Amino acid sequence: MPLLLALIIVPIIEIGLFVKVGGLIGLWPTLAIVIVTALIGSSLLRSQGAAAIRELQASMGRGGDPGKALANGALILVSGILLLTPGFFTDAMGLALLAPPVRAAVIAWGVKRFKGAVHVGAMNARAGGDPAGDPRRGARVGPMGGPMGGDVIEGEWEDVERDETRRRPPKPD
Repeated sequence: MPLLLALIIVPIIEIGLFVKVGGLIGLWPTLAIVIVTALIGSSLLRSQGAAAIRELQASMGRGGDPGKALANGALILVSGILLLTPGFFTDAMGLALLAPPVRAAVIAWGVKRFKGAVHVGAMNARAGGDPAGDPRRGARVGPMGGPMGGDVIEGEWEDVERDETRRRPPKPD
């Protein structure tokens, strides 16, 4: 629902801003501003994106958690999409996301809002629990039906003895 509202409201805001700015300064200066902001934004995007890739590589090289670097990279990608979309509102949002303090605030909000939701929800979808990860609706049920706690390590296993008896015919007595 929020995405649907954004898809309706953002174009209306953009049209209103184009009409207002175009009425104040004229058509050609308005189009020039949109083109210049797109060029500046793409230049900033290129440099910020390269920095995000270096940060991710350094984090992985240290054996650390790449989560922050991945989140920064994702927000820079969103920023690039916004900057390439013509309009004043989307340009402002895209340029704001290129500022590291704004990205840090968005990441902090996202961590607080979604902490554990993806991890718990993915595990419970297999166990028949609540895929949304809502702890009030049984989200702490593990894949085997028991309580989930601590670190979860996923893996695959195979019963070797059972497989060997299936593959080999029984020995004659």
